[in-house]
Amino acid sequence: MRLASIRSIGLLVFSILLLPPAYSQQVQLLTSGKSDVAVGPQYDSTHIYVAPADMDAFVKSFTATFGGQPSSKSLTNVLPVPSSAEFQYLYTTAGTLSIFGFETPIPFPFGEERTGYLVTDMDQAIRAARAAGAEVIVDPFKDPIGMDAVIQWPGGIKMQLYWHFTAPKYAPLETVPDNRVYLSRDAADSFVDDFVRFSHGTITSDNQHADAGEIGRAGETYRRIRITSRFGNMQVNVTDGHLPYPYGREITGYAVPDVAATLQKATAAGAKVLSQPYTASDRTTAMLQFPGGEIAEIHSQTSH
Repeated sequence: MRLASIRSIGLLVFSILLLPPAYSQQVQLLTSGKSDVAVGPQYDSTHIYVAPADMDAFVKSFTATFGGQPSSKSLTNVLPVPSSAEFQYLYTTAGTLSIFGFETPIPFPFGEERTGYLVTDMDQAIRAARAAGAEVIVDPFKDPIGMDAVIQWPGGIKMQLYWHFTAPKYAPLETVPDNRVYLSRDAADSFVDDFVRFSHGTITSDNQHADAGEIGRAGETYRRIRITSRFGNMQVNVTDGHLPYPYGREITGYAVPDVAATLQKATAAGAKVLSQPYTASDRTTAMLQFPGGEIAEIHSQTSH
């Protein structure tokens, strides 16, 4: 170990000892790795907003495609301001969904958050998010079963954090979906650095010349970054914004055994194929739209 490193460690320990007790404990949490507030990818849901009249058709089509068990619907206020929405939770072995059918106008900024991430402790999660570079755009508030907050990362990526009064227990997923994020070249590095710090994640690949046929631009390349953490998988697509429809409209990419077979099940259940299967170096991918308008990517591993 270099002398400079030894001096740095000694200085850090000495500094922690001089801090007030509460702040010293917070620093020790951050430096010991115990600040990971993630629970597991089966608790991290895609947020789906549909018209109440479309909820049943969406759930029926999605479960016919991926399986799963939906909860019963409830009519409630899930926000910190007056509102009314039908809410339904859907667990599948390929990913989980929180489905909202608002009967009132949706107050800002709700509807813009992509996902809900279960955390072990809301106060600690908020501190960790701020320390990693996120801003809290909706302060923590109570809902009927717990606490929620909304945070925003560089590039405008919004996520909900949630915590339950009674800890939920869900089976592990069979396949972990991708949270699909589209960012500009200006914001990508800041977002990735900040999110990895918050999630205690790992960058599994950073391909500067990925096949852009994956995002509808065959014959070109783009930068594709993949991250994994206890929050699940994330794919960051770094583009110039020249995206053909529907790319950039999807939130989640679902791993399936066979893309063609999944498309067949989905279309039989009322979904539309928005882009035909495209095979790149490691995946075959396609785009679907379910009743109610929700767009999703599906992908399977390419055999070598």
